[in-house]
Amino acid sequence: MSTDPLADSAREHLWMHFSRLSAYQDSPVPVIVRGEGPYIWDANGRRYLDGLAGLFVVQAGHGRVELAEAAYKQSSELAFFPLWSYAHPKAIELAERLASLTPGDLNRVFFTTGGGEAVESAWKVARQYFKLRGKPTKHKVISRAVAYHGTTMGALSLTGIPGAKKDFEPLVPSAIKVPNTNFYRAPEHGDDLVAFGRWAADQIEAAILMEGADTVAAVFLEPVQNSGGCFPPPPGYFQRVREICDRHDVLLVSDEVICAFGRLGHHFAASRYDYVPDLITCAKGLTSGYSPIGAMIASDRIIEPFLKGTNTFAHGFTFGGHPVSAAVALANLDIFEREDLCGHVLANEDAFRSTLEKLTDLPIVGDVRGAGYFYGIELVKDKETKETFDEAESEQLLRGFLSKALFDAGLYCRADDRGDPVVQLAPPLVCDQTHFDEIEQILRSVLTEAWTRV
Repeated sequence: MSTDPLADSAREHLWMHFSRLSAYQDSPVPVIVRGEGPYIWDANGRRYLDGLAGLFVVQAGHGRVELAEAAYKQSSELAFFPLWSYAHPKAIELAERLASLTPGDLNRVFFTTGGGEAVESAWKVARQYFKLRGKPTKHKVISRAVAYHGTTMGALSLTGIPGAKKDFEPLVPSAIKVPNTNFYRAPEHGDDLVAFGRWAADQIEAAILMEGADTVAAVFLEPVQNSGGCFPPPPGYFQRVREICDRHDVLLVSDEVICAFGRLGHHFAASRYDYVPDLITCAKGLTSGYSPIGAMIASDRIIEPFLKGTNTFAHGFTFGGHPVSAAVALANLDIFEREDLCGHVLANEDAFRSTLEKLTDLPIVGDVRGAGYFYGIELVKDKETKETFDEAESEQLLRGFLSKALFDAGLYCRADDRGDPVVQLAPPLVCDQTHFDEIEQILRSVLTEAWTRV
């Protein structure tokens, strides 16, 4: 038993997400009680740099009183009302504001309470869209290997991580996987980033042709793929994918649950990479985590058949577009505008990258990749051959040592092996060089020790 009654109670009653509960039988559950700026504190008063912004969420940093005040004010006026055939002012205002920030003609906002629900909504609307257009056989979806899109049965089917799905199979059929954009381990054109990007995009067309274009409804892609360790798109990749989707009448869905709202220096990452999708899914950073909300944003051509006659998208969520969450989102976007958080990321991303790239002098660091304030550090056994760790070695390295050692050293981040072993970093967007240096120094110390344990 620990000396912390909260930790003891958590062990007995709280079912934590994505957690091995057995790990807490002999050790206390970490209990985080406070946050301010880019830092968090546990129940014992220890401070940690939040190197993952909670879970790619707390863009504006912790302890923003004005966001709490926005929630209080709205809950005092209208705490709840559904969007089921009714509207309320904050949802209307937020929808209009989001439409003003999206690329192209993505002007219609369908609110959810989180990212997985937004992805689920996008797949469903893609299916119905084609039925309303007289193409009912177009129902399949294409996504990428190792990509994560959520935990609901549809979103999990889109997810390309076998280990995340095996305990819940059979899942929704007709979800096809294609290669991702991990240039560090490119199976083709490993010496030419542009050619590799063209090859990776062309695999999407090959899949469409293999399945039959008359059966494929949509392609779901993250601008920078999270799982596997932050795979950016090669130059021209999304332009080629857009051409392919247009040629075969397939919808392009930009899954920006992580990448939107400043993570890559733009409100929407599609704008950074200069493409216009048919649908955007988003959540997380929209409120900086101060209240849950998500959204599926549709282009004018997607909404068009739903504006006719008795056609209805028979889908929704009780708390989708919650008044309090919408009010917090608006206040959060005010902070983005007032403090130019997107501009801050663009001005500092090169410094963040170069600081992390100092770690490449360590024998365990194979690659540093990402964009904006979103980076992955791939760990290897041999830098020359890029040999990775086997399953047992990865288990011991990440869960047996790194995760706890990094946290104990004062850095909350993610050590992950859903692809090859990586350390992921996505700090609050308010961070600057002092925080980059702190991250690098902690990683250097812990990774140096990790190498002695390999």
